[in-house]
Amino acid sequence: MYWKTKATLQNAVSRLPSESSYATYYWLQRHFGGLRNINPMARLRAGIETWRQIEKLGREPANRTFFEVGTGRVPMTPLAYWLMGAKKVITIDLNPYLKTELTQECLQYIAEHVEETEAAFGAQLDRKRFDTLLYFQRQDCFRLQHLLDLCHISYIAPGDAARTGLNPASIDFHTSFNVFEHIPRHVLAAILSEGNRIISDTGLFVHRVDYSDHFSHSDTHISPINFLQYSDAQWDRYAGNRYMYMNRLRHDDFLALFEAAGHTVLATEPTVDETSLTLLREGMLGIDERFAGKTAEVLATTESWIVSAKAAPQA
Repeated sequence: MYWKTKATLQNAVSRLPSESSYATYYWLQRHFGGLRNINPMARLRAGIETWRQIEKLGREPANRTFFEVGTGRVPMTPLAYWLMGAKKVITIDLNPYLKTELTQECLQYIAEHVEETEAAFGAQLDRKRFDTLLYFQRQDCFRLQHLLDLCHISYIAPGDAARTGLNPASIDFHTSFNVFEHIPRHVLAAILSEGNRIISDTGLFVHRVDYSDHFSHSDTHISPINFLQYSDAQWDRYAGNRYMYMNRLRHDDFLALFEAAGHTVLATEPTVDETSLTLLREGMLGIDERFAGKTAEVLATTESWIVSAKAAPQA
């Protein structure tokens, strides 16, 4: 779909009363968008890769408590953590997007693609838990809460990741996957501050950020950095709604944000899009003054993992 048409549609739906707006947008996604044929593998792999980011730094994720910002429609990333041995997962979302029918379809997909699922997890898969999940899926009466209870997942929605109400030092890993780009800068700062309070002194923040123009995911005629040519006022008219808000922060902005929160950044894996880099170097895409002074490499960075730890407490 042409991105401006999609933006117009999203803006129209977002202006409806909240309950009607959410229901209408879900119906559109279910019948015409990415939810027509739900596939859980991408969300499972998000959890798997998060787990591996932790292991790369020599930490042990098993028997630990995970906190996820942004549950979304299905609890597949928390499920992945449990299938690899997490003790508990607390997942929080600003809006109660979780859907029973989509979750049930995801479990059906897993049951019908056991080998694909096993291959994705590899040695990280807890076989006993996986067999338990497959047995659960075969039962006639599906209840979403029963699944959450089975997998030690606590779902909080509507919830505020900046004011969780959790006990201090009660989590080990603070995670998100392609969520932080949808949150305003000042709210991100508050979320990291709250994260500092609820994470253990040896815990890690593990976040994957998608810096690309998300309209380019469905409109292949525009580049992943198409949105950098617009001013904040212009962009707000296109994507200032609840469904497509993007803060347009770049990789260096995020690193500064984590450092301002008192973190030591331990690892990053930025991906520079070569097509976008060429557009910038050859002057084929004008850039708004908000992004002036940034290097072409920073502007063309379309995704990255950021793994960090809060400063050690003063003796």
